[in-house]
Amino acid sequence: MSPPLESGVSLDFEIETLATGPGTLSLCVQRLVIAGWAGRDEGAVRRHIDELAALDVAPPSRTPLFYAASASLLTQGPEIQTLGAESSGEIEPLLVVAEDGMWIGVGSDHTDRQAEAWSVPHAKQLCAKPIASTLWRFADVAAHWDRLILRSWIPGPAGDWTLYQEGAVASLRRPEELAELAGPLTPGAVMLCGTLPAIGGVRPSRGFKMELHDPALGRSIAHSYWSAILPIVV
Repeated sequence: MSPPLESGVSLDFEIETLATGPGTLSLCVQRLVIAGWAGRDEGAVRRHIDELAALDVAPPSRTPLFYAASASLLTQGPEIQTLGAESSGEIEPLLVVAEDGMWIGVGSDHTDRQAEAWSVPHAKQLCAKPIASTLWRFADVAAHWDRLILRSWIPGPAGDWTLYQEGAVASLRRPEELAELAGPLTPGAVMLCGTLPAIGGVRPSRGFKMELHDPALGRSIAHSYWSAILPIVV
């Protein structure tokens, strides 16, 4: 019998590189880090802190702040399960560190908004972290990193998708800077690299669509998922 993973999870990715074209990457992820309050602009960071304060979330002890979470929370599937309906996603750049260097994707720091009011790290640990199954080599986008765009959508009242977050990654600290501040990160580590303010404020949502767009190379990484709400008691 094979020994169990050391708190890790095995993931398979489709990779796109400028040098060699498409391929695959299999990785045993043993460390998940979630970067909070990772904006470059102190004013924007303060606005996000105030945004969460409106939900009774305590301010951070410092910025940026790095939360440890279980690697087993990572999922590439189209559905997650949540306890109750008070949770929602947050689009974030995804940094994957492998033996052959750093890779970039997109993920959602899905968070329990009710639990967030009494403990941010507990709220993050309560929810799965959906991520796209495609990665780009960071070296291929490093020179034009600030031009990359993040967008997310949630279901609207009419059943259509409503824009929830949108902005350039230039508003966030660069991933290699965050990797150094957090560790540094070593192969087998994954980091969610901070989020953007929500249009209309942070609010619960069952559905979530996200996209990382590279206008310089004309390509995107996208993923969507739904939350299946578990009953509090059965």
